[in-house]
Amino acid sequence: MIAQQLRNRLSWLFLLVLALASCATLTPKNTENICATFQENEDWYADAKESYEKWGVPIYIQMAIMHQESHFVADARPPRTWLLGFIPWFRPSSAYGYAQALDGTWDHYIDNAGSWWADRDDFSDAVDFIGWYSYSNHLKLGIPKSDTRNLYLAYHEGQRGYQRKAYLKNGPLNRVADKVANRAKEFQRQLSTCKMN
Repeated sequence: MIAQQLRNRLSWLFLLVLALASCATLTPKNTENICATFQENEDWYADAKESYEKWGVPIYIQMAIMHQESHFVADARPPRTWLLGFIPWFRPSSAYGYAQALDGTWDHYIDNAGSWWADRDDFSDAVDFIGWYSYSNHLKLGIPKSDTRNLYLAYHEGQRGYQRKAYLKNGPLNRVADKVANRAKEFQRQLSTCKMN
């Protein structure tokens, strides 16, 4: 009897922990409105603000990059390729998490700015990564911290790719960079109208 009660309580505790864990990683309902996103995920604004204070990259730029990269999905990955059209095969890159950081770039972040327990599927760590990487691109490439378009191009292409200017011949990527810049402007406008603590 006691053993059965203990099993029942442990089962309920497990379900409760599982439910709470799933709530913590839900994608915001309205990803087009940054105020709604921050209101739904109360800690996110504080995390983005902390990254801004640390790296100097505006919140609206960080969030526009994250929106483009993962649409605020914690465990986002590039879609798998398919062998012969029906066998799941490799993913085209190691990009993962909110920031879609590659394995090597994430390791470089951990070694230079992050903590050893940082995770790509943790919003706080991902937004700090975006701030750090954009700041690094500002220092090494001379991109102003307010230049969303070029910060995104360097984020997407990497520093060497940006220096080679390969993006100049990539029309689709340039259209995406314009889209990210426009979203940043919209997020900036929205942030000026909402009240965040």
